[in-house]
Amino acid sequence: MRLLGDRVVLEAFELNAGEPGGYEFEVLGDPEGDLFALLAGLIARMRRALAVRHLKDDRFGLGIANFLVRGRISCDTDADERLPLLVIDGREVPWGEFGRMLMTFEGWQFRLDIRDRSEES
Repeated sequence: MRLLGDRVVLEAFELNAGEPGGYEFEVLGDPEGDLFALLAGLIARMRRALAVRHLKDDRFGLGIANFLVRGRISCDTDADERLPLLVIDGREVPWGEFGRMLMTFEGWQFRLDIRDRSEES
């Protein structure tokens, strides 16, 4: 929990090898409000997000399931160039791998909707 002036933020994140990584969740609320209700909202958001799978493993490797992908943009510190690293279903997906997954849909249209991590997607 962090106090940001007139807002309070509750964060939850997965630990991988003792370091934050994988899933991350955040909710904003009123610091004078019911923090247990805010925590309940965070837990509900986590349950909804964990119930949906956006990736699938098939004979061609990792792919996009059900025409929808939700995740988080991170930084690939292992790449020689400054490239994004996507975290989808708690899994790190390098930019090149995500591009390969998109090629399944060559010729199709898409929409990219970027939101603050405190907003539900």
